[in-house]
Amino acid sequence: MASSPSDRRQGHPPVSRPSSSGPRERRPRAPRAQVGEVAYLEVVTVNETGAFLDWGHPRDVLLPFGEQRFRPTPGKRVLVRLYEDQQGRPVASQKLDRFVQDEATGLVPGDEVELIVADATDLGYKAVVNHRYWGLLYRDDVTRPLRRGQRTQGYVKRVRDDGRLDLSLLPPGAARLDVVGEQVLKALRESGGYLPLSDKSDAAEIKSRLGVSKNAFKQAIGRLYKRRLIVIEAHGIRLAPGATADPARVRVD
Repeated sequence: MASSPSDRRQGHPPVSRPSSSGPRERRPRAPRAQVGEVAYLEVVTVNETGAFLDWGHPRDVLLPFGEQRFRPTPGKRVLVRLYEDQQGRPVASQKLDRFVQDEATGLVPGDEVELIVADATDLGYKAVVNHRYWGLLYRDDVTRPLRRGQRTQGYVKRVRDDGRLDLSLLPPGAARLDVVGEQVLKALRESGGYLPLSDKSDAAEIKSRLGVSKNAFKQAIGRLYKRRLIVIEAHGIRLAPGATADPARVRVD
């Protein structure tokens, strides 16, 4: 991905050094990231020039001191944006706010997007959307554990009046319940055909076991019951005898 003129910065020291503490040469392999992207990269070495990161290319990429938020430690990973300096050389920056915008354009609720998890907050997780925008994953919309730097697919849940994005790991509408239904069937099969969860179960228990809200769980088991894939009992749900439906095709016409 080519960088825009706004990506170019001046005043960086040379990207490579002849000493052994500089960037390493490697055999060609699949790149971990490209210029114009946000990535979570391993620190290879730190010297008087800056830190060098493994981005999957033959030579490591420089994270200059002026682009660091803290002193990186070799062997650890840092979240960076890759861009080209004034001489057209690839470099990295930890100062993501210079490149990632708060106000999103061209996205609408329901759009599938690529997410890179940045930071955990009191509300949920701050994530980079399509390498360009900031968005927020609320805890209620997080269906599985997430870690810093993780790449995952997500969906635009809402575009606020100020252009900021609310995100979800589940697709919107009926497709959301299809995904939840798949998770319920998978959990049933892994637990021997029975789950001690019902519409009377505590929301925290459902969230802990399945990673979904109580409301989504109730709607999903209703759909599964109509398809005769489960039996709803007083204190739980059970896989229906002979139920062999592919969990990836849990739909109600």
